[in-house]
Amino acid sequence: MIEETKIVSKVEPSLAEQIGAKAARKLKAQRNATPGVWFGLGLMGVVGWSVVVPTLLGAALGLWLDRSYPGGRTWTLALLMAGLTLGCLNAWHWVSKEDEAMREEQENDDE
Repeated sequence: MIEETKIVSKVEPSLAEQIGAKAARKLKAQRNATPGVWFGLGLMGVVGWSVVVPTLLGAALGLWLDRSYPGGRTWTLALLMAGLTLGCLNAWHWVSKEDEAMREEQENDDE
């Protein structure tokens, strides 16, 4: 009875293996996190504001110029369109940059 053999059951993983598996799952979930509804709404808000702000600034500057130099609403219309164009280009640049970053991140995760 002095010699007793321990039978180690491999059915249940050790504590270290459980912790390692849990950490690996968490890291994988962080890398492959899917954007939620709030991310989409935030993205629409940022894109919207990047178009609206230059448009309103152009219109305000045009109104000021039309009041300072009478002659119709030519400055207001011209700067409104310039602000809208600048805002759309800004939004397009920002969205394409975000899309490129997301594609690079996806490619890095695939490797």
